[in-house]
This record gives sequence, C-alpha cells and structure tokens, in this order.
Amino acid sequence: MGVNLPRLKDFKQRLFFLIVSLIMNSVGTALTISTNMGSAVWAASSVNLANWIGVPLGTTMFCYGVLVTIANQLFIGHFDRRRFISNLMFTVPFSYLVQYVTTFWDWIGVPRLNLAAHIILDVIGIAMISAAVSIYQRSNLIMHPNDDLSYILRFKFMHNSSVMGQWASYIPPVVVTVLAVIFTHQIYAVNFGTILALVAQGEMMKWSDTHVFPRLKHHVDIGVRV
Repeated sequence: MGVNLPRLKDFKQRLFFLIVSLIMNSVGTALTISTNMGSAVWAASSVNLANWIGVPLGTTMFCYGVLVTIANQLFIGHFDRRRFISNLMFTVPFSYLVQYVTTFWDWIGVPRLNLAAHIILDVIGIAMISAAVSIYQRSNLIMHPNDDLSYILRFKFMHNSSVMGQWASYIPPVVVTVLAVIFTHQIYAVNFGTILALVAQGEMMKWSDTHVFPRLKHHVDIGVRV
C-alpha cells in the first residue's frame, strides 16, 4: 500500500506545531508563576492546590490533569481511547516542564525585577499561553486535558465560541482556588495576570486562531452544535 503523501505532510506539520506549542505553553506558564503577577486560571489553581496539599507543583499539575482527563471522557459521553491517552501524554511533559522552567526563571532573577517588568513579562506569558493553546487545539494531535476541556465545551456545547468555551472551563479551577484559600488562608499566583486571563484569554485565543500560523486550521473530531 502506498504512502498517502498529503496526509503524511499534514501530520508532520501538525506534529511540528504541537511541539512548538508545548514549549510555548510551558515557558509562558512558568513565566507567569515566576513573576507572581498572576498566572492563567488553571496554573494559578495548581499553584494554590500544591500549597494546600503540600506536594510539588509538577506532581500536583499531573494529578490535576488526570482528573480533568476523566472529566473530558464524561463530557464526550463515551470512552475515547485516543483522547484519553493523548491527554495523559501531554500532561506528563508539560507538568514537569513548567516546574523546571519556573526554577530557571527564578534562577536568572525574574522575581527580583521591578513591578513594571513583572507586569510586562506577565502579559507576555499570558499571550504565549493563549497562542500555544490555539496552536495545539488546531493541531489536535494531543492536548492538555485542561485545554481539551475548553475545546470539547467550545465545539460540543458553545456553538464554536472560544470565549464561552474558555469561560465555562474555568469553573473547576476557580472553585479549587477558592477552597484552597479558605483552608490555607493564603493565596498564590492570583493577581493582575489572572484577571487578564479570565477576561481576555478567550479573545486572545480567537485572535491567535487567525493571526498566529493562520495556515494551521482546526482539525475538529467531535460533534459540533451549530
């Protein structure tokens, strides 16, 4: 049987963009944590949960990812083996990359910069996260379960609205963050950047869909309500 060259070329392109987006997301997320000016909602929730239960951030993010992976299967309505495995495949490198890159940003002195630099770097971090999520949602090979959740909500329940899908996916991490603060009386990684992500990350993703590698189109693999 001959090789389907267009399909192989498409797969290689999607794989390349997946790797690019994984690195972008890890670097951007770690940057927002290191500045302490507010991380994206899921990352901020992970930091507070790690503090609450007293385990390393990477391990907390991994366990979080496993739970959301299971939730995604429930939202789909049937067991999707490919999606289940791909969610876990993304969770492992991402969780520990964030932990190690955060250590790197701390080591080179990001936390010691002035307020203006922190705000600028935090905005850059949120923008990198938004663009990265847009890229790997369009590639749709493997996805972080948190972002796959917004993807499922977007295409299955929210009439292809990236903004509504993103907001709906924020409910679990916001609840976890509130509980962590109640029980520990401390709050971490929630600041300017968290508000920015809550208000604008969906719009940033929407903009990225058409302006960041615009040739990369969505490869939708779930039912779409229109």
